[in-house]
Formats: sequence, C-alpha cells, structure tokens
Amino acid sequence: MEFNVKKLASDAGVFFSRAMQFTEEKLGQAEKTELDAHFENLLARADCTKNWTEKILRQTEVLLQPNPSARVEEFLYEKLDRKVPSRVTNGELLAQYMTEAANDFGPGTPYGKTLIKVGETQRRLGAAEREFIRSASINFLTPLRNFLEGDWRTISKERRILQNRRLDLDACKARLKKAKAAEAKAAAEHELRLTQTEFDRQAEVTRLLLEGISSTHVNHLRCLHEFVESQTNYYAQCYQFMLDLQKQLGSSKGEIFSGTFVGNADSASPAAATSPPTVAAATLPAVPTIPVVPTIVGVPNTMAEGVLNPNEVKPPASGTRRARVLYDYEAADSTELALLADEMITVYSLPGMDPDWLIGERGNQKGKVPVTYLELLS
Repeated sequence: MEFNVKKLASDAGVFFSRAMQFTEEKLGQAEKTELDAHFENLLARADCTKNWTEKILRQTEVLLQPNPSARVEEFLYEKLDRKVPSRVTNGELLAQYMTEAANDFGPGTPYGKTLIKVGETQRRLGAAEREFIRSASINFLTPLRNFLEGDWRTISKERRILQNRRLDLDACKARLKKAKAAEAKAAAEHELRLTQTEFDRQAEVTRLLLEGISSTHVNHLRCLHEFVESQTNYYAQCYQFMLDLQKQLGSSKGEIFSGTFVGNADSASPAAATSPPTVAAATLPAVPTIPVVPTIVGVPNTMAEGVLNPNEVKPPASGTRRARVLYDYEAADSTELALLADEMITVYSLPGMDPDWLIGERGNQKGKVPVTYLELLS
C-alpha cells in the first residue's frame, strides 16, 4: 500500500510538472524544444494522410451504401464482430416486383413479357451491384479501415508519449536554470541526461512509424487500383446487360410504334378503308410515315423471300426521310448497316418489311437498320 501511494504521488508530481510546462509554453514564459524540420514534415504528412483517408473511407461507404440506416446497422454488426446479414439490393427487389406484376397481368401479354425481360435484367444488375460492393469492401474499404484502427492508433499513441517526453525534458531544462546550489545543479544535470535519453529514444521510435506512412501510401495505391478495376467491371457488366435488354425490347417497341414510324396499308381498320376520303382527312391526325417502295411486276420481292440483298433495293423516287442515329449499332450480317451515334442517314421502308426495320443508306453503303436506334426527322 505504501508503494502504491508513493507511485501515485510520483505520477501526480510528473503530471503537475508537465501541466506547468505546457501552460508556460502557451503563455510564452518557457522555452520549448523544437523538432527538426524533417520530423515536422513527417508529422504533417501523417496528419494529412489520416484526414484524407477518413474522408475517402466515409464517402466510399456512402457510395456503396447510400442508406444511412443500413450503414449504421453494418457498423454495429462490425463492432459486435458478427456477420452482416445479406441484404436484397434495390435492383433485385425491383426485379421481384416486376416478375410478380407480370404473373398478375399475364406473362403471355406484351406488357407481361416486357416486365419479365426487364425484371430479369434488373436481377442481373442487382447481382452485379452486390458483387461490386463485396469486392470494393474487401479490397478497398478494409485496408483503409485497418490503417485508421491499427497503424494510426499506434502512431497517435507514440506521438503522445513523445509529447510527454518533450515536456519532461523542457521541465528539467527549466529546473537546471533555476538551480543555485552545486548539489542541486548536479542533480538537475543528471535528471536532464536521463530525460534527454528517453526523449531521443522515443523520437526515434516515432520517426520510424511516421516514415512507414510511405509504405501505407503504396498499399493504398494498390488497393485503389483494385477498386477501379472492380468498378470498371461492374459498369461494363451493367452496360452489357442494358444493351442486351435494349436489343430484346427492340421488337416490342417496334410493334407499339409501328403505326407511327412505318406506313402500312394492311394496318388500316375496315372502317377507315370504307370511309369517304374527305371524312378521314377531317377526323384523323396527320401521321408522318416512311415512304414505301412500290412492288414492281417482274422484280423479285426480296423481303417476301426473307433475304435482303441491298444491291437489289432501289430507293423511292421521292419522299425518303432523314434520321439521326441514337446509339451505336453493330451489324449482325452483310444485310445490315452498322451505325454510329449522332450520324445522319436516309431511311425508307419496303412492302412486307418487318416494321421493326427500315432500309438505311449512308453514301454508297446500304442495309437494314433497327427503328429503335433512330430518331426520324420531318
């Protein structure tokens, strides 16, 4: 018990001495041992690394999980050292709703079929998002978090010890200056040598830890490359999924808007066919149509045969339309025309031609083009 009391009194004395030294330094009444410029640069670099790592970590967490409640839940599970339960992504939940709606509306109806196709794509997007989040968490967030909770805590602890050693050293220097008697000076000098040795040892330990920040940057650089790779793969998958869906929906969209994009005599209703021309013109709005190449006796109808030879197709004498390409399109075979986004081409239709397709011309090149990739201009 006596030993504990003495130790407590000694610790209290040291704490009081450090507090006095710190206060006098702030008031400008005591000298302060300055660290060398290189050491100060290492400290500034370490602080900068810590601050920016925290910001990048927090914002990446927001990017991967925008829901703050879900982030809090994941944080609590992590602190309790428990596995985070699997959570359905928004894309997967949307896919579930679309599939259930398609079953209610009828999976054989046009709307039901489209819901199923879009729902399947949303499911694939959700699965890709889940894999991206998992990969980014392991390869990027975990190393950043390990630095803040591991290396940085060690550095902070050693820096606090170094600060205490410096205060002890400066307090000894002040006592040596105030000592008058030879015996007091000798005791102060001996204490100063001990505190100087402890300060130098702690400064070296702290310096080595601070210099290790360079290795931390190298490790974080590698993790950043892995994060970019994961993000690139994720967006590439999403683009491919949506491109496939767009092609699948091309025919459905063409059926819905075929009356707007392509004029076809067979699409007219019996009532319209029997109505007087003057009444039809007065009651029906004008609809822009693509000119249809008339069938010429003696000339083979290539579209009726199911095979298009662009060299045999002749454009109408008048009324061809201009169209702007909305998306890049890669021709599937020699009968199709490859397209580049934002380019202008000439288009027209043929008798019996699939309403989802038009004949497109660009200079000397000619071939089938999908309607859904075009914006028809008046």
